[in-house]
Amino acid sequence: MTKQLFQLNLQQHFGGGEVYTHFLCQGLDALNIGYTLLTHPKADYWHKLSFGNTKIQPITPDLDGVITALGDVPAVLLTHGGIDKKWRKQLKDKGHRLIAIAHMPLYGRDPSSYDGYDGVIGVSRYVIESLKDAKVENIYPEPWYGVASLSRHIEEDTPILQASCYDWDLRKGRDRILSWLEPVYEQFRPKVQWQKQDGLSIGIVSRITPIKQFPLMFEHIAQALSEVPNLNIEIFGSGGYASVRDLRKALGPLGDRVRFWGFQKNVEGIYSQLDFLIAGLPEKEALGLNVIEAQHCNLPVLAVKASPFVETVVDGKTGFLFEDPRNDNGADLKAILTDIQNGLRPMPQPQQHKAHLDEFSLPVFTQRVEKAVSWLLS
Repeated sequence: MTKQLFQLNLQQHFGGGEVYTHFLCQGLDALNIGYTLLTHPKADYWHKLSFGNTKIQPITPDLDGVITALGDVPAVLLTHGGIDKKWRKQLKDKGHRLIAIAHMPLYGRDPSSYDGYDGVIGVSRYVIESLKDAKVENIYPEPWYGVASLSRHIEEDTPILQASCYDWDLRKGRDRILSWLEPVYEQFRPKVQWQKQDGLSIGIVSRITPIKQFPLMFEHIAQALSEVPNLNIEIFGSGGYASVRDLRKALGPLGDRVRFWGFQKNVEGIYSQLDFLIAGLPEKEALGLNVIEAQHCNLPVLAVKASPFVETVVDGKTGFLFEDPRNDNGADLKAILTDIQNGLRPMPQPQQHKAHLDEFSLPVFTQRVEKAVSWLLS
């Protein structure tokens, strides 16, 4: 008997996990699979996105809310990451089937978060290998790679204006005070619009989170990059106070060739004007939706030659994979960029490599879901 399918996402803010949730909804819609997306009552952004037959059901963000929504008939609940142990037990006791999508590698993380799950799906082969190494059971064998989903309902001519680069943690007294002061300061700061500078523009287009390890990476590459002439670093994203502070410090050798632009919605407009996207260090990264999005916009990627980036970037064709800077302090990356400037290496053109880009398209993602339907819903 095929069980009714529910997808759970109780995040209040829109991020990478919500992008993934949205294109999973689109894939299920394309397959004509009826399901319900359970959401947080304050997450009103879901109603601004395009869906097909998706039923969006806000619930109270607790176990009772989930149990009530699923009802008495055993169902399949698809979660993003593992849910609380108490939630798992009570849902299993009611006969529901639990499937998790693992968005992070398990190296350095607690594998017990997937105890009791009937199945776990990894978003890359790297994540799947981490699940296997942690002895997680019931792993789906094929990765559900992400999709370059750039629909943000942004007008093409929307200007890219400098904004706050901080995500304030209101649980901390310092951050709470600064979150009150910053809007006052912002009223008097000129509204600077992004314009590409002469030379190579390398961009971070990402939240500045510990997972990305940007401060650690730039501690090892900033000096080498400072020796490359006509090179600029443009940072589009926000993060916690400490993460931004540490990144500014690590970028010190580059001086005024670094600009912070804060969180931006018009990421497609940003990708179209940069020369390269640079990814963070690899080991805590699961896939990197920004890496996929950039290539679909014909923006080549610079990334460390390691998993998961060896799955998402074709070296020399859709970007360049360079030696881990913790091994060579950025010497390989410096050589690549110097060769580019001297015309010794051609600039990669990702859109010329359709077969690679198709691996991260909605039609192929939908095919992966279709292949897993009997396993998912049985």
